[in-house]
Amino acid sequence: MMSAKRKVLLMGKSGSGKTSMRSIIFANYVARDTNRIGPTIDVEHAHVRFLGNLVLHLWDCGGQETFMDNYLISQKEQVFRNVQVLIYVFDVDSREFERDLRYYQSCLEALLHNSPKAKVFCLVHKMDLISEDQREATFNARVADIVRYSNAAAGAPTDRTEPIAQCFKSSIWDETLYKAWSAIVYQLIPNVEVMSEKLQKFAKLVEADEVLLFERATFLVVAHAEIVEHRDAHRFEKVSNIIKQFKLSCSKTASQFDYMHINNSRFSAFIDVFTQNTVIMVILSDTTVTPATMGINIKRARQTFEKIEALGR
Repeated sequence: MMSAKRKVLLMGKSGSGKTSMRSIIFANYVARDTNRIGPTIDVEHAHVRFLGNLVLHLWDCGGQETFMDNYLISQKEQVFRNVQVLIYVFDVDSREFERDLRYYQSCLEALLHNSPKAKVFCLVHKMDLISEDQREATFNARVADIVRYSNAAAGAPTDRTEPIAQCFKSSIWDETLYKAWSAIVYQLIPNVEVMSEKLQKFAKLVEADEVLLFERATFLVVAHAEIVEHRDAHRFEKVSNIIKQFKLSCSKTASQFDYMHINNSRFSAFIDVFTQNTVIMVILSDTTVTPATMGINIKRARQTFEKIEALGR
């Protein structure tokens, strides 16, 4: 069967962190190693397989002024045609933020003309450079600017019925990077609503507090079911980050991550390879449930989710 292919533009000024974040999410880099990555020259193309049948055709566009001008003049149709997603990265600490916004507006105008139904995500990146007590206010100020320029770019009538851009704060040094990219990829996955619905039923059936479904290669969260409310809104991304780092540690010792059981006086967590393309995490308050019992339940659910993945092909 043919794979579903999605064209994704990754844009922003040179040095904003585009290639570093791509390398962490899709190429198993750790944050401290990204300083070895050189600047992107023109456009780097990558075909990233996600959930087995979904292929992201990622255009990592160099952000030097010469390249940006070429994208907007001589290569406009080639770059901005047939795009499903634009991810525009802003360096929160840029001294030329207004100039960055003008380039963003020009890119957005070209996108809306050539791919009017494309989804737009703006990442306000390198938030770790801002003191913690100022991060929220700084992010909100940057978002207000982005919204203003987005609205200006969409001045001509379009058939869009949703906000032009969704904005996220991000840093390669914490879980915010996973939160942003999980939200982006979520909107590209076929049958994601069906997957979430079935996960909710499974969670109730096994009396779980919560169930998470991760993409196997990247450990981005693709679906979740929350039965018992949890106060930590960032727990998914924290878990993604922790497990991804543990998986990389395993690979360095020629070991393979397959299964993990965590148990204490407050909860039990079972992390298991689920389908060919996913890993499941089941969290229960009942600490008496054995790995053997949960293993049976996961095995029974596996076939249903394999069929859902197959339908998306």
